[in-house]
Amino acid sequence: MATLLPPPKRVKVYHGVPEPEPEPPRPAANIVVQFVSEDDGQPLAPAVNIPANLTREALESLLNKLNPQEDPVPFAFHVALPEDQATIPGAPTRIVISKSIDVDILNHPINSRSFTEEDVFVVHCSPQSVFRVRPPTRCSSTLSGHSSPILCASFSPTGNFLATGSGDTTARLWNLSTELPSHTLSGHKGWVLCVEWEAMERKLATGGHDGHVIIWDPKTGKPFGDALKGHSKWIMSLCWEPIHLNPSSPRLASSSKDGTVRVWSLLTRRAQYTLGGHSASVNVVKWGGVGNGVLYTASSDRTVRVWDAETGRQLHILKDHAHWVTTLALNTDFVLRTGPFDYTGKKPASDEEAQQLALARYTAVLQTTPELLISGSDDHTLFLWSPFPNGAVPVPVPASGPSTKTKPEARLVGHSLQVSHVSFSPDGRWAASASFDSSVRMWEGRTGKYVATLRGHVGAVYRVAWSADGRGVVSCGKDSTVKTWDLKTYKLKNDLPGHTDEVYCVDFVADKIVSGGRDRTVKIWKN
Repeated sequence: MATLLPPPKRVKVYHGVPEPEPEPPRPAANIVVQFVSEDDGQPLAPAVNIPANLTREALESLLNKLNPQEDPVPFAFHVALPEDQATIPGAPTRIVISKSIDVDILNHPINSRSFTEEDVFVVHCSPQSVFRVRPPTRCSSTLSGHSSPILCASFSPTGNFLATGSGDTTARLWNLSTELPSHTLSGHKGWVLCVEWEAMERKLATGGHDGHVIIWDPKTGKPFGDALKGHSKWIMSLCWEPIHLNPSSPRLASSSKDGTVRVWSLLTRRAQYTLGGHSASVNVVKWGGVGNGVLYTASSDRTVRVWDAETGRQLHILKDHAHWVTTLALNTDFVLRTGPFDYTGKKPASDEEAQQLALARYTAVLQTTPELLISGSDDHTLFLWSPFPNGAVPVPVPASGPSTKTKPEARLVGHSLQVSHVSFSPDGRWAASASFDSSVRMWEGRTGKYVATLRGHVGAVYRVAWSADGRGVVSCGKDSTVKTWDLKTYKLKNDLPGHTDEVYCVDFVADKIVSGGRDRTVKIWKN
């Protein structure tokens, strides 16, 4: 029997013209790549000749082979754009390699003219945390209980509990494991404006519109004694002494609208000393870990001041802002806030072990840079400061008075309205600032160099927070939404709508986001 052949394929004809043959795939060019450190720009390995279509994962594997470590390290890669290139105002200053150099750089729609296959590609490499946080995408719980807007929220160092403060004169504790309310803390006679956990999770401090500070036992929801009284106006900010400096009985600093900062000893339940150098409201106080401890204060008198936490003497006055200074961030904020607790969940057996763990985490952040400070102001700008560039112990104030010679490392400009909040990533490599101009801006944490603008909010942005692995940013604002951002593309990753009014506070807890605001509900978001 004869074999029947299929009929020949009919040639498609468009208006009498045969369909053109598909072009064969373009062979990938070979390029020269030089891997350099994000920290100091030093080469990590000799320059290598590789195919341009080598994937990002293959680049990471290649770098780990060229620069052997005890264990392979995950890296993020980017290529900086030339400074003289005429980019769109507000456009990113770098291209993140998320797929390959061929796709992300050579075929980039805007910046391809900056790079050719003959160039040596200087690829900046920044090590990433060895664990990864899954970005939340849905609301898992809506918790009601407060009868007035929620004004502040803070997660505990282990990430097991959340504290919120409200205009209903109470603070509340929530269990994040069960996503249920834990305790109601009643004692203030006015709005609860700030809540702050001790880094060992043994105590919780709240500050109110009544000018009182109350210390609570998180296990029972009962106060430790009476309220700490002394401020004549409401409390603006609270901060605990770092665990690596005082593991057994850390002190507490409170700043107030009355222009003073008080440092309280919880052993005597009295103020050890009062800092009275500011001439207007002290909006933020931060307790740094340099030497035996330093206090950073930001005020509506347009100054940031640095104090010796042991004696209360003034060390520096930082005077470059032209309007109220409303927000401060330290590159060590995350490790000071979480103390000895890291992603492994290990709990220290003693105060001495806790001190050693906290000190190890603190020094790990400062391996390449000293303790840095970013201040944000109503003058639409931020400044990056390095008050102790050598990491030296603060010296006593000279007889001639406090030093005013400290100049900022960088001036961070670009926002067109007031800066509402600024926050460093957990490793101190990046900083994010939120503004009333509806945008979030990304900056290099060590140089203050502009990186990108995150646009998506349609109202003022009130707060930003980082995930523990430093790969994710979340923001909230007046438009009643919570948004997470993709730091590879600098685009919106997930929009988390659900609140019915302005969202005043947001925090990233392990793989959960918690938010609260004017609609009086706490929402928990997870993957």
